[in-house]
Amino acid sequence: MREDERRRLVEGLKDSGYVHSDSVLEAMERVPRHEFLPEALAELAYQDTPLPIGEGQTISAPHMVGMMLEALDLRPGMKVLEIGTGSGYHAALVAELIRPGGKVYTIERIEDLGLRARRTLERLGYDDVEVIVSDGTNGLPEHSPYDRIFVAAAAPHVPAPLKEQLADHGILIVPVGGRMVQDLVIITRSGDRYDERSMGSVIFVPLIGEHGYKGP
Repeated sequence: MREDERRRLVEGLKDSGYVHSDSVLEAMERVPRHEFLPEALAELAYQDTPLPIGEGQTISAPHMVGMMLEALDLRPGMKVLEIGTGSGYHAALVAELIRPGGKVYTIERIEDLGLRARRTLERLGYDDVEVIVSDGTNGLPEHSPYDRIFVAAAAPHVPAPLKEQLADHGILIVPVGGRMVQDLVIITRSGDRYDERSMGSVIFVPLIGEHGYKGP
């Protein structure tokens, strides 16, 4: 039943033009989104909408997740840093796309969410994802540089540590702007040069931390 719902969701994302990449669509069909939601909301898992996951946080709408995955241009063997683990769903999809040989490091500032995501990912066999409870705006310098970095929360500006930890020719995606509406910014590094472009307007929860917003 849920497999059919998931398949219909993925077909809808393709037909609507949100996602074109076969690899992304196949990953979204493999990963059970309902497993990353509170049990009371599992029946809504395959609607294309954001949903609450507790602690004032949300799981992004599938079309937004798919668009970000496609923009990241993920390939096997890559090392990826995610800021804002949330439920762990986005990290699971990234893991699917960088296998074999890839590694996902994902940082969650809210301990309860981070621990729940870790348990879910472990239960589903994502041993190539490591969940860290910390201030994600500082990145994770001990494992840098990263081929790809993406942020699942809205920053007032691009956190400098994330730019520094991006590998040459790497891609960083981060929503930048106010607390209500932001631009989804894609940054490509070429040596010491960082080229930016916008994917358009988005709405994300605030990125809290030393290099983000200072409070909820």
